[in-house]
Amino acid sequence: MVSSWRERAPRSAKGAGPTRHRWILALWLAWALAAVAIAPALAEAACGRAKRFAASSDAGFGKPPLAIGDSVLLGAAEEAAAIGYDVDVRGCRQFAEGLEVLRRRASRGALPRLVVIALGSNWSITDADVREALRILGPRRLLGLVTPREVRGTPLDDAATLRGAAARWPRRIELVDWVARTRRQRGLTYRDGIHLTALGQRTLATLLAAPLARVAPGDQTPPPAAGGGKANGGGAAAP
Repeated sequence: MVSSWRERAPRSAKGAGPTRHRWILALWLAWALAAVAIAPALAEAACGRAKRFAASSDAGFGKPPLAIGDSVLLGAAEEAAAIGYDVDVRGCRQFAEGLEVLRRRASRGALPRLVVIALGSNWSITDADVREALRILGPRRLLGLVTPREVRGTPLDDAATLRGAAARWPRRIELVDWVARTRRQRGLTYRDGIHLTALGQRTLATLLAAPLARVAPGDQTPPPAAGGGKANGGGAAAP
């Protein structure tokens, strides 16, 4: 009997090898599928959901102006709300998502006379992006554009893109040149070159007051840029 058991045991063990491998493969495939399924959820958790801060003071011209941003503006959200902005921010937000925020508000008639977009740290901005923002807002609203610092504070081409757009449509765009300010003044960002220190939060909020000054109480159209210009505010024809 012992001899018989010893003869059968190797055959049983040999047959278990492929079965074990199939179980390992099945477990590996299940893990891989689960990883794919939860990856978007993990990314969403890392970036966070959209956060909104209601204006805590009255800017003086009807609907509160809107500031749309990513985790950079999130750092100064309370300061921006304190000078009259409604703030809509989400970590990792790209410009395309900012345009979707505009479209949703436009569809329900909730666009204010001033919208500031502070995006670009997570992806590039193109001329087409700016044109689309202007198209959604229409000619009777002012678009504020904040030049973005990117990885390690490198501006890449986005700052140049926004500066060019502001020069092309000076009546419709107010440039908030955050990149230029951070070059002149130290201590506004942490070591990553992007996110704001306490001083950076206050400084960015101060710069966001400039677009507010372009939209005077009671006026329904953005005033011409400083220096006047043609009847359409100078520059190229608007989208």
